[in-house]
Amino acid sequence: MKKIITPLTDEIVRSLKAGDEVAISGVVYTARDAAHKRLCELIEQDKKLPIPLQGSVIYFVGPTPAPPGKVIGSAGPTTSSRMDNFSPILLAAGLKGMIGKGYRGDAVRESLKKYCAVHFAALGGAGALLSQYIISAEVVAYEDLGTEAIRKLELKDFPAIVAYDSFGNTVFKKVGK
Repeated sequence: MKKIITPLTDEIVRSLKAGDEVAISGVVYTARDAAHKRLCELIEQDKKLPIPLQGSVIYFVGPTPAPPGKVIGSAGPTTSSRMDNFSPILLAAGLKGMIGKGYRGDAVRESLKKYCAVHFAALGGAGALLSQYIISAEVVAYEDLGTEAIRKLELKDFPAIVAYDSFGNTVFKKVGK
């Protein structure tokens, strides 16, 4: 298992290959559909973003409320393809990694190559287990979105797999023709 620390650099990203098991530590931001839409609108309007994108990783998650004594509730990944319309814009603005589950579309895969970025897969259905690797969480933007607000998470050895690397390789098999 490769241990990596955020923010990600081109050197780190290039060292990762599809299928690598990783343990991610450092700051990661959460964002789902509505937050992605708002971030992209700000980029298109050339306005300041509420989070830094350069070298950052976004985790596609809408965690449940924290139970007593915990920093966060269940925090499992959501379906990555729901962010496909937004991801190329964020990657062009400096985003280096994403964590989710499932397939990514052609435009995202091409953007990962073009901007030297990576997509990680986390184990779906294991939100309670994955939350144990989150050592702090705070809402930093779009509080009005509730569970889908952008949070700044600090991870310690968060387990994931490189699903799509920066060279165009993937752990997923081609389906169809």
